[in-house]
Amino acid sequence: MAKRAVILHDVHAALGPPDQSDTLVEAQAIASVLRELDFEPETLATGLDLAPLERTLDELAPAVVVNLVESLEGRGRLVHLVPALLESLGLPFTGCSASALTLSSDKPLAKRLLAAAGVRTPATFAPGARSGRWIVKSVWEHASLGLDDGAIVAAASAAQTIERRRAEHGGDWFAEEFVPGRELNVALLAERSGPRALPVAEIRFDTFPADKPRIVGYAAKWDTDSFEYRNTPRSFAVEPELAASLRRVALDCWALFRLDGYARVDFRVDERGTPWVLEVNANPCLSPDAGFVAALAEAGIGYEAAIARLIDDALERAPRTLRAER
Repeated sequence: MAKRAVILHDVHAALGPPDQSDTLVEAQAIASVLRELDFEPETLATGLDLAPLERTLDELAPAVVVNLVESLEGRGRLVHLVPALLESLGLPFTGCSASALTLSSDKPLAKRLLAAAGVRTPATFAPGARSGRWIVKSVWEHASLGLDDGAIVAAASAAQTIERRRAEHGGDWFAEEFVPGRELNVALLAERSGPRALPVAEIRFDTFPADKPRIVGYAAKWDTDSFEYRNTPRSFAVEPELAASLRRVALDCWALFRLDGYARVDFRVDERGTPWVLEVNANPCLSPDAGFVAALAEAGIGYEAAIARLIDDALERAPRTLRAER
């Protein structure tokens, strides 16, 4: 008899922009794999009212939950609530804990933790800064929300741009020092022996005009008709010494934030070859066309094998008595 597996996502996924609706593609792909793994998948949407979700989970009694919730009703700062509920119910689930999601999703807090641990990360803008270039970002939202060429500003314009983004998109915004250079990332996958750093990916900007900021903005990720989307190819041809350095730092980030399951660490490497951690992304996208899956393929890990590993990891982290019951 097939075991039950629940796939959770935010109720806004079906109604939101591409960065949210992509979760449905992710859920469908994972459901197909779960069937091959002899699970009976049930996909559920949840919003701010978690009581119905708790009742449904109690009725279904799943062997494992695949947590694809990236926000609650479009609010990224609430991303920790669903794993907190799952933890309180004692249900095994994929990906990171509630505490790891809280610490890594609050970007200014994550940067303070990185800096305190001796990990290089760009400085956070503070009123009174008089020089440099700064890039304005959402505190809680991911998927490059609001990130475009206009997000890079001089110090004199940073505070005004932060307020303008807040008025336009809602939520909290901040700015960090802009690091000119290369954009790279390291995907991480939990294995029984510990986290494994997958091949290092670089986003290339070779065809960008000289005056165009070399950043991976919202258009590069989601607007398929844009110049940015068509001209930011991914490459795994990264120099071995640099790749080894980035993998070491990414594994340090895994330990610092106590991550589980899978993650991705985003870097800028400046013109002197110094790496700077931009963000630590817990539970990155697992859609078949996502960067994480490209890194899996480069490592020779098939999609089904990766999902199976995440399911096993969730079950391995569950209390022994719970595993025996299920």
